[in-house]
Amino acid sequence: MTEPSKTPSNSNWNYHPELPLADNSIFKWPPDPNFAANWLRTNWLNLSERVLMLLLAILLWIWVYPDLEAAKEFSSGWIAQVWIINLALLSSIAGGLHLWFIKYNKQNKNLKFDRRDQGKNNKLWNFSDQVKDNMFWSLGSGVIQLTAFQVVTMWMMANGYAPTVTLSSNPIWFLLAFLLLPIWSAFHFYWVHRLLHVPLLYRKVHSLHHRNVNIGPWSGLSMHPVEHFLYLSSLCIHWFVASHPIHLIFHIIYQGPGAAITHTGYEGLLIKDKRRLALGTFYHQLHHRYYECNYGNQEMPWDRWFGTFNDGTVEATRVTRERKKTMHK
Repeated sequence: MTEPSKTPSNSNWNYHPELPLADNSIFKWPPDPNFAANWLRTNWLNLSERVLMLLLAILLWIWVYPDLEAAKEFSSGWIAQVWIINLALLSSIAGGLHLWFIKYNKQNKNLKFDRRDQGKNNKLWNFSDQVKDNMFWSLGSGVIQLTAFQVVTMWMMANGYAPTVTLSSNPIWFLLAFLLLPIWSAFHFYWVHRLLHVPLLYRKVHSLHHRNVNIGPWSGLSMHPVEHFLYLSSLCIHWFVASHPIHLIFHIIYQGPGAAITHTGYEGLLIKDKRRLALGTFYHQLHHRYYECNYGNQEMPWDRWFGTFNDGTVEATRVTRERKKTMHK
């Protein structure tokens, strides 16, 4: 399972799952009740990354973030508090993953997609260092804009400009919203991502993120400020659809530190040779390697429907390269 792949047509990878990639979309047709039940069990009835994010969101709302009463008026105190929390949150999650997988190499290259290490002494990146470059954009523009969206949304909730819900007022929607938020984020991400691959926006904006062909934990939120704004606009859903601050915080974690988890460069966390936590996907790793494919994620069917899906095979990669030549003439 953890040995580097020897598949001849994919020998440039250190590791990849069985190819071609299967259809893991919950919207596959015809519907598969067994697949849907397994998706629900894997993501929400086990100690998955989503469950951990939800538990963290609850704890942060109860003990750390300011309450809505404080958010009724814009003031430097509670805004600075939110910024500090978000800075610490991203630093601890992305930094912790970086220390575990890269600095101390605790998992060696087991389940690591790319053979290479993080880049150094290369003027492609600011400071000639991939990690420092990624940290600069993530902790700078990334945390600032993440905080700005959260602050505005909390202020709107506190003043009745955004609809709210509680567990007691509507328990079904309160719980269902947690399941739907990642699906909404996947929907939003695909279309924003397609926009960012329009040649002009790609050259001026998105290419900064795509400097990270060999991704690491700090790569996830390393983006141009314009891309941060478009990517984080997913949070605007709380302005129109009834939610609770815990939903907002869960969404903040999913969009921010969650990007560090999915960009770790490893498929999963191994402890005593057993997979304990899902991390990145080969689906998105293929996007970072070949650019014009797999704009979304595995849960949404858009790439398959619009012919931009790369299943990891040689033929799919050939088609992707041809598309790239056409788009970037």
